[in-house]
Amino acid sequence: MKVLIVDDDRLTLTVLRNMLASRGHEVTTASNGQDAIEILRHGGHRLVLSDWEMPDMDGLDLCRAIRAEKHIGYTYVILLTSHREADEKVKGLLAGADDFIAKPFNPAELLARVQIGERLLSLETRDAALFALAKLAESRDPETGSHLERVQSYCREIAERIADTGRCGGHVTPEYVHLIYLTSPLHDVGKVGIPDHVLLKPGRLNPSEFEVMKTHTTIGARTLSAALEQFPGIEYLQMAWAIAATHHEKFDGTGYPNGLKGDSIPLCGRIVAVADVYDALTSRRVYKPSYDHDVARTMIVADSGVSFDPDVVEAFLEIQGKFSSIRKEFENELAMAA
Repeated sequence: MKVLIVDDDRLTLTVLRNMLASRGHEVTTASNGQDAIEILRHGGHRLVLSDWEMPDMDGLDLCRAIRAEKHIGYTYVILLTSHREADEKVKGLLAGADDFIAKPFNPAELLARVQIGERLLSLETRDAALFALAKLAESRDPETGSHLERVQSYCREIAERIADTGRCGGHVTPEYVHLIYLTSPLHDVGKVGIPDHVLLKPGRLNPSEFEVMKTHTTIGARTLSAALEQFPGIEYLQMAWAIAATHHEKFDGTGYPNGLKGDSIPLCGRIVAVADVYDALTSRRVYKPSYDHDVARTMIVADSGVSFDPDVVEAFLEIQGKFSSIRKEFENELAMAA
């Protein structure tokens, strides 16, 4: 595992680097928080071992900066600290620290805590596997390149805005935002079960074909329900199931597969509905051109209270500039890759 050590004391950096390198870790060091953030943006480090007391950006500020970085995957942060009081540790946890090691540290304890971080980070392989499953479903349709990545970014922006404003009962927490970002790519996982002559048809579907296409919601829900039976109570799977099953339900009750209405549709499904439709409207298909942002926005607003939750639409309108930026960012990446 790639480990980043952050400390303004050179002797401490040397001791920690030698200790972790001797256990097979690939170690990078930084003497301040700003350099650490730059390294994390580009270096693929999964675990950070940082001193609490540092000039300019201390360990707490570094934790906050790491958690605020959208382009950094989850990073496990251990703080080295002389603070032993419970309220100080609470400050660290609220700032985003995952664990603490008291100074002067015991080498065996430090290595054991690093191993704990490794075990917890290994759980992310589950996230990677499920995202790969989602990409497998998407790969059957060559027209939807980067659809999953765009939709998950749109979902995160909407959820963050709902959290900031306290809409939807104030139930959207930072953990909820992270969860919908991880699970939203599974919204169309059921398309793996749709026959090619329907999924890949070069044109609009006729009514009978559309009925077949609609079953991707129930196929996806059944697939994830089977996983839930094996691993009951896992929030990740519960939200993924809800998204797969309900992202085509409509706020007025005319959607599918179950005709759910209003708040009976899980919030995650209501958020994905707006993100998914926005991406569909602004993407080219063989049967339609790509619409620009203003046209897509107008169509979504016109459907507020009909297809979409008005609170979710309002959140979308308040951060619509970010949607345009995300779209352009992916378009630029595709152009550079071409």
